[in-house]
Amino acid sequence: MERAKVVKDEIVEQNVHFLAVYLETKNSCLVLLSENEDRLGTLAVAIPKPADSPGLPSSTVLLGDRNMISARMFAEYLASRKRKITLVSIYLETINEMQAQSIFKKLLERVIPAEAEKGESIT
Repeated sequence: MERAKVVKDEIVEQNVHFLAVYLETKNSCLVLLSENEDRLGTLAVAIPKPADSPGLPSSTVLLGDRNMISARMFAEYLASRKRKITLVSIYLETINEMQAQSIFKKLLERVIPAEAEKGESIT
C-alpha cells in the first residue's frame, strides 16, 4: 500500500511569505497555496479528460470567489498534467490574484515531486 506524498515549501517575495502544501494520493492531488500562513481559500476542483478525448479538464469552483481564476487555472493544469482529480485552494490577504500567479507558479514547480516532472512547465 502506497502512502500519500506531502511536500511543503515557501517563497518570500515582496517581503511576503507565500506557502504551498502539496498532497498527492494514488487517485488525486490537493494543493493549498496561500499568503503568510496555511489557510483554505477559494477552492476549485478539476477532473481530467479521458486520454482519448481532446480538450481541457472540466473544472468548477467549490468554495469562495475571490481567486477563482487562479484556482481553476492551477487545478486544470495539474489535472491534465497528473491525470488525476485535483483540488486547488488559493488564499491571499494583501497581494492581488494576478500578482500572485507567477509566485504560485514557482512554488508549484518546487513542490511537485521530481518523478512527476516530464519536461513540462506551467505556461
